[in-house]
Amino acid sequence: MSGVNIIRPQPGYQMDFLSSSADVCIGGGSAGVGKTYSLLLEPLRHKDVEGFGSVIFRRTSPQIRNEGGLWDTSMQLYNLVGANAKESVLTWDFGKTKLKFSHLQHEKDIYDWQGAQIPFIGFDELTHFTKKMFFYLLTRNRSVCGVNPYVRATCNPDPDSWLADILEWWIDQETGYAIPERAGKIRYLVVDGDKIIWGDSYDEVIKKAWYMLEPIVKKGGINPKDLIKSFTFIPGDIYDNKKLLETNPAYIGNLMAQDDATKAALLHGNWKQALSKDDIYNYDAFKGMFVNKYEVDKSERYITADIAGKGSDMFVVGYWDGYLLADLLVMPKSNGKQIIEGIEAFAKKYKVQNHNIAFDNDGVGQFVDGFIVGAREFNNGSSPMEDPDNKAKDANGNPVKPNYFNLKTQCYYRSGDNVGKGKYAISEDVANMMYNNTQTVRQRFMQERRAIKRAKADMDGKLRIIGKDEMKTFNNGQSPDLLDMFMMREVFNLTHKPWKKFWA
Repeated sequence: MSGVNIIRPQPGYQMDFLSSSADVCIGGGSAGVGKTYSLLLEPLRHKDVEGFGSVIFRRTSPQIRNEGGLWDTSMQLYNLVGANAKESVLTWDFGKTKLKFSHLQHEKDIYDWQGAQIPFIGFDELTHFTKKMFFYLLTRNRSVCGVNPYVRATCNPDPDSWLADILEWWIDQETGYAIPERAGKIRYLVVDGDKIIWGDSYDEVIKKAWYMLEPIVKKGGINPKDLIKSFTFIPGDIYDNKKLLETNPAYIGNLMAQDDATKAALLHGNWKQALSKDDIYNYDAFKGMFVNKYEVDKSERYITADIAGKGSDMFVVGYWDGYLLADLLVMPKSNGKQIIEGIEAFAKKYKVQNHNIAFDNDGVGQFVDGFIVGAREFNNGSSPMEDPDNKAKDANGNPVKPNYFNLKTQCYYRSGDNVGKGKYAISEDVANMMYNNTQTVRQRFMQERRAIKRAKADMDGKLRIIGKDEMKTFNNGQSPDLLDMFMMREVFNLTHKPWKKFWA
């Protein structure tokens, strides 16, 4: 029929995602599969149902407005059905129904939705949100319009995310790839605090969780099935998106040009973390810093600062309560005045003495020198320092000189060892902060971990780490700013006298 716009999903991932009957459906896999487009199709299903409302979340507001993001894609789609856009409030009006795009940058933002009833909730890039955000918003997923409430979310593979644990049943834990025969298979769950109770049927979950369901069922006369969510995962493959491959076949080439870990996740949809024997930071121990429940040593307060100027690197300041990274300041660009103000603000807020402040004095860091009197300069290429923990002696009973190429190498090796021993922790508030528009601090830390590797010892047998240019190949072309700040914490465990003074 002339003049009629036909909007339909493509066969494969998009059709499977939009056909699911689960209360909660997560769609994920390789980049370019058409996840965002599929998510935007969902509100159209019920656009003529009076009282049906939709909210689609991204972690930050800029992510919604980014070129090619949610708003841009929605303009291409919703104009075809005559919807009215209200860009100032990021809302579409379909006549009988409305769709709002919103963000949840901070965990406290979830309480802005107290009392809300949202029949359809969408999350674009779910791994950017915290587990608490996701499960709290499920309590807002209610409906009185006749349409059963439901949730849809998209994601790229992130082996280090909380979502990877939730999707464990659908993912082969040896290979990291989705198990084909489980794709779209529905399971059932109820949440008890931090614990998720799973089952292959309503009855199985009811039996397992009856201890918590019984009082609610008996008091409210509620059907226990109404307290349980059906849940599934739909994996995606870029080759399902025929339209993308027709219009932009070079997109696959862009994914192939990434480092091995990124390529495995974004091109092949792999949820397994690539490990290397050369990693300075043990993967399990490093990940444990975000989840370990025991208290780490908090004997003294420190500040460490990795300083960057007007380039692509970040200015990062960390506040340490002993071995706990308790607060973080991240600035994309900085000048000398901003650097000093940022460090001094942390020092005043947390009552950190100047001699417990360390900053890298390479490049722009020289602005700090002299302005924060007594602060400790960290010169990456300087000689290793005396190590009080080093008990090794030579034949004459003298301390054995530390065998590191420079101070930066020494601190990274020590940092890796102490993370492995469980000495460090990173607070939940810091982990859940946004590092940039696309990553949480936790995600960024886990990405940078891959970039810190042992290099071959030099001819003198000195221990080394790979150079910064090589690090960037493991870190999407960027410097490991967070870990440069992190490893500097070790300088406070070293005697502030370089070894060269003792061995001249």
